[in-house]
Amino acid sequence: MLKATYCRYELMFHTPAVTSRAVMNSKTTYFIKIWDSDTPEVFGIGECALFKGLGCDDVPDYEQHLALICANIATLQTKDLMDYPSIRFGVETALNDLNNGGIRNPFPSGWTNGSTSIPINGLVWMGTIEQMSARVDEKIAAGFRCLKFKIGGADFDEEVAILERVRRCYDSSQLEIRLDANGAFTPDETMRKLHRLSLLDVHSIEQPVKPHQYDLMRELCVHSPIPIALDEELIGINTREEKIYMLESIKPQFIILKPSLCGGFAGAEEWISLAKHYNIGWWATSALESNIGLNAIAQWTSKVGVSMPQGLGTGLLYSNNIPSPLVQIGDGLKFDTNKNWDLSSIKWI
Repeated sequence: MLKATYCRYELMFHTPAVTSRAVMNSKTTYFIKIWDSDTPEVFGIGECALFKGLGCDDVPDYEQHLALICANIATLQTKDLMDYPSIRFGVETALNDLNNGGIRNPFPSGWTNGSTSIPINGLVWMGTIEQMSARVDEKIAAGFRCLKFKIGGADFDEEVAILERVRRCYDSSQLEIRLDANGAFTPDETMRKLHRLSLLDVHSIEQPVKPHQYDLMRELCVHSPIPIALDEELIGINTREEKIYMLESIKPQFIILKPSLCGGFAGAEEWISLAKHYNIGWWATSALESNIGLNAIAQWTSKVGVSMPQGLGTGLLYSNNIPSPLVQIGDGLKFDTNKNWDLSSIKWI
């Protein structure tokens, strides 16, 4: 008989994480553990990566709901967690981990054997010109050939100046630039800003305006000189019918898949199926998960197959992340089979 428990875990940023929405010093997440009562020494672990202020399941009774799910894990159907994507993400990970021997390999592949690498983009957080310039130089030195810039939280002219500096040093054959505005642009300024940014030979821009403005977003996707990727637009759209309506209404060039925010792995795979049907590109992105969640997303991403750089973190944002076999080598994320997991900091309820 299946059993489950969970624990709350406060992830601490090395330095404050700044986006156009907020400044974060820490992030609360939850780990879930599932095992069979006949063999309690073998267990699977997942991360219920609640994203406060953004996830559709950010509700006051979240933890009580998680406790109820743990109490009823033996009869639970993951499809019943459609409205709780972060919990579905954690449960799917833990169950797959358990079914694969409880060794933190929820989606075994060549990547988990250490034989392949997942190409990833380097993430440049918002900050002062000096801070962002230093972060760019650091990422380039580390071997990244695709950088994603968070924009929209500082003076636009200053942000453009940083991007212009980058382009003067590295043309598009040397460095791919992706942008993420997190919905920061207002409708009347968006097209002007997009045209200015397009002079920098940008690959794409995520969510230039706030979500749920379908008419505006459709017009932007038609006329923007930069391909548009939908990110926050996917959050809270959990049924197949809603997904079809949104994609047909907006017709984006790309969608960004964050499994802990857009329906767990089952929901993300449905998005991929629809994206292929409508000839829409996609890539996967982590959403500030710990190494537990990042490992699951990376394994799943490797399994479904990727070619372009993915938006997967490197686990270095936090001072108290869970030690893991995940390592960054150049612009790739690898699974080092010589490293072990250390779960000692997790205190189960």
